[in-house]
Amino acid sequence: MAGPVPSANGFTAQNPLTRLTLPELRQRTSVKWRRYAPDVLPLWVAEMDVFLAPAVTDALRSAIDLGDTGYAYGTAYAEALGDFAARRWGWNDFRVDRTTVVPDVMMGIVEVLRLVTDPGDAVVVCSPVYPPFYAFVSHADRQVIEAPLGPDQRIDLAALDEAFRRAREYGRRPAFLICNPHNPTGVVHRRDELEAVAELAGRHGLRVISDEIHAPLVLPGTHFTPYLTVAGAENAFALISASKAWNLAGLKAALAVAGPQAAADLNRMPEEVSHGPSHLGVIAHTAAFRAGGPWLDLVLDGLDTNRTLLETLLAKHMPSVRYRRPEGTYLAWLDCTALGIDTGQSDGEPGVVSDVAGPAKMFLDRARVALSSGHVFGTGGAGFVRLNFATSPAILTDAVTRMGRAVDADHPSGG
Repeated sequence: MAGPVPSANGFTAQNPLTRLTLPELRQRTSVKWRRYAPDVLPLWVAEMDVFLAPAVTDALRSAIDLGDTGYAYGTAYAEALGDFAARRWGWNDFRVDRTTVVPDVMMGIVEVLRLVTDPGDAVVVCSPVYPPFYAFVSHADRQVIEAPLGPDQRIDLAALDEAFRRAREYGRRPAFLICNPHNPTGVVHRRDELEAVAELAGRHGLRVISDEIHAPLVLPGTHFTPYLTVAGAENAFALISASKAWNLAGLKAALAVAGPQAAADLNRMPEEVSHGPSHLGVIAHTAAFRAGGPWLDLVLDGLDTNRTLLETLLAKHMPSVRYRRPEGTYLAWLDCTALGIDTGQSDGEPGVVSDVAGPAKMFLDRARVALSSGHVFGTGGAGFVRLNFATSPAILTDAVTRMGRAVDADHPSGG
């Protein structure tokens, strides 16, 4: 394999997922690397095994050198996102004046829910889905109603229609919280699907909030459609950040974006919410959207390689585990039901992300590989695990090989 190719500004065209060794990664103090014992390979929480993009490193270093560690100010973050959205997604009518900075995507979702729903109102989600949807919505005193995905892991419009109908029975201001791209399945919703969602939401009178934190992580062969660009989404909201695509979870900052008919609602956001984002977070996310594109492209190429590698490894070591190649994110949703392991469905509640049960517990105990338990993602998740493949090919290979040996120990035939 050819070595890194230096550019004029020192940027090297090397797969960022191959630059860090396992001993180097184990020096990290984040939850991914400290929750489990040192012999465990952690492929669970959504952190990538990468160095920061040079554009982000340079921006943070400059701020530290200047002592620029005060309070965040201005619209540079929204301007950078608007330029990125136009280049990457064709979102040419992005309006900076319809945005506000929030601490992170989930806290932004909660604050928007407080604007457009009342305590006790229903919030519809498409399960299986990102576990904090359950926890944060419930803690905000709203009721979760599930509209399970179809067998193809895409939105089931009939189930969604029924869930919207039920949501109207809970209160006068229900909402739909959509994950776009979808976590954990990696499905990237098509424009026609989103238009159908908008039509249903309009017919039933639900406000839509779109979690688009994984939007920059759409893999080759698929196109991302921002929800606010579809017909019928004029009174909706989107929450976006650079957190997942540039590995900035520890640098808090996100943007809430309103459709034209939702701008007045967004203007009612309490001023103190804008105190939550870190100034360094705003600087980092701004730099990522403004100048982190070349690095992101290398990451996307590496993730594309890894999703194919994962397919090959599963076919070799665990052929009974079913896997649909994700269209976006760096998350693989693995159907382990054929392994005959207790699913863990009754061992915990949706949203309790610390709960490890079912196949994930078997792989942790016997393979020393940490994955996310499927049952915490809600209805449809029992018997599944979520695997984070944003790591080096060497670590991914070691992990799946270990998992295969653990399966073979109980099922010599591999099933």
